[in-house]
Amino acid sequence: MRRWRKTAVVVAAGAAVVVLPAGPAGATGDHDHGEPVTTVAGGLDGPRQVSDYRGKRVVVAESGSGEVSSVSLRSGRVETLLSGLATPQGVDFDRGRLFVATGEAPPPEEGAPPAEPAPGASSLVVAEPGGRVLETIDLLAYELAANPDGQLQFGPDGAPVDALSNPYAVLAQKRRVLVADAGANAVLSVDRRTGEVSTFFVPPLVTDVAGCETAENNPGTVGCDPVPTGIAAGPHGLVYVSTLGAEVPGAGRVYVLSPEGQVVHVIDGLTSPTGLAVDGHGTVYVSNVGEGAPEGEPGEGFDPADVGEVTRISWRGERSTAQVTMPTGLLARDGDLYASAWSVAAFLGLPADSGELVRVDRRAFTPAGG
Repeated sequence: MRRWRKTAVVVAAGAAVVVLPAGPAGATGDHDHGEPVTTVAGGLDGPRQVSDYRGKRVVVAESGSGEVSSVSLRSGRVETLLSGLATPQGVDFDRGRLFVATGEAPPPEEGAPPAEPAPGASSLVVAEPGGRVLETIDLLAYELAANPDGQLQFGPDGAPVDALSNPYAVLAQKRRVLVADAGANAVLSVDRRTGEVSTFFVPPLVTDVAGCETAENNPGTVGCDPVPTGIAAGPHGLVYVSTLGAEVPGAGRVYVLSPEGQVVHVIDGLTSPTGLAVDGHGTVYVSNVGEGAPEGEPGEGFDPADVGEVTRISWRGERSTAQVTMPTGLLARDGDLYASAWSVAAFLGLPADSGELVRVDRRAFTPAGG
């Protein structure tokens, strides 16, 4: 079984090689205000994490363009706040500062030499919304020094055996910033005052799901890599972390953690979580960017708008799903759910700026399996 490579946290297994018909990406459903899924803004390039911003606005990391943008929830106006970043994937705003997780560069094409790391890659960037970068904290350096998950980092030839540090989502808190590092298989904590990096939580390898018991992993380890992809604050100071589970069906999980990083509860049986949100009632929302993507060439009549899903899990454990096109970042706000949609359109042969921010109301969800 080919295991999930942490460098490519973009889309479900097999879908990365799909070439879909080029052309403008349609909107996610009908955009009339009466519809359960409506477009707030378009023209985004590889949108990932979505977070609260000032007033009736949100902030979005655009991984394809290297920008962080604000989006008005009223007018849909998009304004660039930061540019020139190395693959921004996660973003949060707190106390006048933007905190941006910059990921690894995409893997080179087959046969091409490895690319030099982009300036500021695998880092936490602290900046002012006007564009001034205040600090860049090197998370790859921490991975090389601390290796939180304990897996082998380099092979006999000196090359990395897998991704080392691929920061994917952030959560800014009063004294620290938590970073879900999909490459390091860990959630890191960065002290807001000193910039010191430490390990907050290391999710375990998944070995109790069919397909993971003997899955190939780095030399010396067996099981499916957890791969943290989302992080969100929940009620009572709890921290929620989604893990991809090597894309094996049912191996994805959401860990509910205490403020100190101790496991309080685990939501299991998920498939390929790529983003996470939690509302004030403890309802959990998990995105799956590649749900329904074909393996290999798509059949006649295949519609890329049908790829993607969001799962809602109530505090009682009841599950329901909504079809949202290629979602990654999620934000629960004012009784609605917002998602970055068409977020991997460029990987599927569609225009790079096909990304959208969409609003998902409760009518979009139907009981899981129904």
